[in-house]
Amino acid sequence: MRKSFFVFLTSLLCLLLAFNSCKKTGANINPLSSVSNLGIGSYLTLDSTLNQNLNYASLSTSTVGIMATQYPNGEAISSVIVYAVQGTSYDTTKWKKVKTINYTGPKTAITVSGSELATALGGAGAISPGSNYTFYNRIVTKSGKTYDVNNTGNNSGSGLVTGAYYHSAFSFSAYVVCPFVGPVAGTYKVLRDDWADWNPGDLVQVTDGPGPNEVNLSQVWPNPAYGTMVNPLVVDVDPASGTATVKKVNFGNYGGGYNMTAVGTGANGLAGYVFSCTGYITLTMSVVANATGGNGYNNGPTKLILQKQ
Repeated sequence: MRKSFFVFLTSLLCLLLAFNSCKKTGANINPLSSVSNLGIGSYLTLDSTLNQNLNYASLSTSTVGIMATQYPNGEAISSVIVYAVQGTSYDTTKWKKVKTINYTGPKTAITVSGSELATALGGAGAISPGSNYTFYNRIVTKSGKTYDVNNTGNNSGSGLVTGAYYHSAFSFSAYVVCPFVGPVAGTYKVLRDDWADWNPGDLVQVTDGPGPNEVNLSQVWPNPAYGTMVNPLVVDVDPASGTATVKKVNFGNYGGGYNMTAVGTGANGLAGYVFSCTGYITLTMSVVANATGGNGYNNGPTKLILQKQ
């Protein structure tokens, strides 16, 4: 027991000698040896989201953005540089500068209009309904330091960028929508039909209803040359965004056990979009022969894209 204690004391003495021999002083001091040697960072906290949807039909007047406040214990913020990228990406070579906003105090509004986004991306033609964008906020402090998603928080495992606890506002998202305004009935060109009832370039008829904010595709699927309609293939459209939902419906019987149902592949039948402002319909549905007497054939996720003529 005494021998073990002696060995312990000897080892502890060696460790202390080793630590003191490596200790640096003056300009060579380890910056992590004291919290006083560390710099003070800075970040914005999210107060509220003003809007997340850009109206494609009126990009010049549509605005998205947030309200944010500087974290009180951080370094003073001078301005915020806003960058945009389609989808999401931390790769700054893909970011497009939108504008610089002066930080004016608590609940500073950080907003981007559709026209500002279009200018940053090279023109309105670069924006299309159904697309989404992320706006990254680069903080510039009064001392000239900058902080964004690439040099803050998560890189050291703190979760400052994405952790819900911090309510940080290093980015916000926007979706380009096209509010649904009927009527939309008319002749449409088939751009894609994975069910192969029609070929690209074929012309089909789309009708309105039967209810408000609904589109009827019963003259599209089934093609009467191949099957008979069982129930109308109706698409419900969110009037605010053009988002389309297809509830499960037995739309057509093609014979031989091919009694087909269709349903949107997303949650609660979400299928895609019906953009009345551009006459564009894009839907993805699960098409399966599981109606009465069906043989179980599964065509999988099946896309239908139509363009009004």
